[in-house]
Amino acid sequence: MSLTIWCNTKFNPAATARLTAGVGAHRLVWAETVSSNVLQAGKPDALLATADVAFGQPLPTDCLNHAGLRWIEVTTAGYTRYDTPEFKETLRARGAVFTNASEVFADPCAQHVMAMMLALGRNLLPSYRDQLGGHDWNYEQRRYDSRLLTGQTVLLLGYGAIGRRLAALLAPYGMTVYAVRRQTRSETGVRIIPEEKISSVLPLADHVVNILPDNAATRGYVNARRLACCKPGARFYNVGRGTTVDDNALLEALRSGRLGAAYLDVFEPEPLAKDHAFWNTPNCYVTPHTAGGRHDQDEALVEHFLANLAAFTAGGEWTDRIV
Repeated sequence: MSLTIWCNTKFNPAATARLTAGVGAHRLVWAETVSSNVLQAGKPDALLATADVAFGQPLPTDCLNHAGLRWIEVTTAGYTRYDTPEFKETLRARGAVFTNASEVFADPCAQHVMAMMLALGRNLLPSYRDQLGGHDWNYEQRRYDSRLLTGQTVLLLGYGAIGRRLAALLAPYGMTVYAVRRQTRSETGVRIIPEEKISSVLPLADHVVNILPDNAATRGYVNARRLACCKPGARFYNVGRGTTVDDNALLEALRSGRLGAAYLDVFEPEPLAKDHAFWNTPNCYVTPHTAGGRHDQDEALVEHFLANLAAFTAGGEWTDRIV
């Protein structure tokens, strides 16, 4: 079975060579416009109409209009543009497959949250500010305000690939881990709770980690009501999507002291405006949507795709299949 594989992602030379060799006898075609930014939406491309497989960020309307498309793999963990009933139902009716790349970004996102938890707990960021500023030797303040993760409680908003990896990284610290998920089946080492129970768990959590995707059900999910339920001094982390948080409510929770700190990697819109209050609010720490970053991203995306290509052509288990 020979396939035509369309791609609109600009990979580095080594990953491009690996993809070209890895598809073997299949035909690989490149879109007229390619981008190295996996978060960037694709543009209309006539070549997609010739393809059996799409790899990258194809325009959703192009995918719907091309009935011959049998499999789509996007180069991101998030897939908001494709997360509509029309898109999913159309693919199911055709017997087509849709996969994302959650496994590629699970480790970096989980490690990013872990790094900030440790940095905040060990007062690394205030100490670094001391180094950049007046070189003050704040021995007692820094030493006796340091916190251990050991025995603390974490609430994960969402429990997909990133949540599972983060739970595994937290396990050696003996933390209590709760996770909100629609499917409340049990998970080893994690207490899965339904959404209606969140108000009873928020007061217990030392750390609230938002991993929610952007969709109609999650927009504004972290709002004033839920933040008011948080334990005083709790720390909030967002590596999900900016649309899931009410910015004004979050700023108020920080200014009032309800939250001890917030670490934010995602925003709506992006890039974050230079005059946005998040930049200057005390105990608010910003990174520019880099939680999923990894030096070998291109190679990892290509290997993920090639593994799924083998499942598609020869049978086997899919990774990150959505439809």
